Amino acid sequence: MSVGAAAALAAAACPAVAGEPPHPDPNLADPTLESLIERTHALLDSLRAPALGPFLADWPLAKERRQVVPSALPVLRWLAEVKADAPALSVELVKSLGRAAPGMAWRQTYTVAEVGAEFLQNYGWSEIAGLSGPLASERIACGFLLLGPQTHYPRHRHEAEEVYIPLAGTASWQQGDGQWRERLPGTVVHHASDEPHAMQTGARPLLALYLWRSANLHQKAHFD
Repeated sequence: MSVGAAAALAAAACPAVAGEPPHPDPNLADPTLESLIERTHALLDSLRAPALGPFLADWPLAKERRQVVPSALPVLRWLAEVKADAPALSVELVKSLGRAAPGMAWRQTYTVAEVGAEFLQNYGWSEIAGLSGPLASERIACGFLLLGPQTHYPRHRHEAEEVYIPLAGTASWQQGDGQWRERLPGTVVHHASDEPHAMQTGARPLLALYLWRSANLHQKAHFD
């Protein structure tokens, strides 16, 4: 699928809010994006999970917003399905993401040589806080991971401490050499620094919130 076709799918899956005024002034914050950032922080805070404490302590408070260039990926075709799957815990955040998605930069970390073309058709992420997202931070990164159904995210590791929180759909996680365990929406999946981990979706796509915490957010994950 071409980038243009993916963009068209993304626009169809997450139409703009009716009546929302345009924002031609780049110095004005986009209220759709602001809502997404606020709802993300509110959900993280509501979970009251000890593992999230250091991430919330480092949450950036700056009011300035970095301008990002929107980009789409084929995996956005699953966004409508994950919105339909969202439970009460995350439904408002997932709706907010659906409204903001067309204006976000959706990216991929890996190449075809590393993971294959099929994986890239069903994988993508977008950052809202960090080195490239609209909310600037050099200490934590936060964003959304979208995986299509029947997708295996290979075993990998990184120095950054990491948290995943499934928002819609389910997937199984393997941490270290442990057993595969299905994680339901709202579960806080914590990966310590350099802890190997892998994910596998089932019949439904997965939308998950992710957070990285490190003094070096430029790093890349490495496959085992």
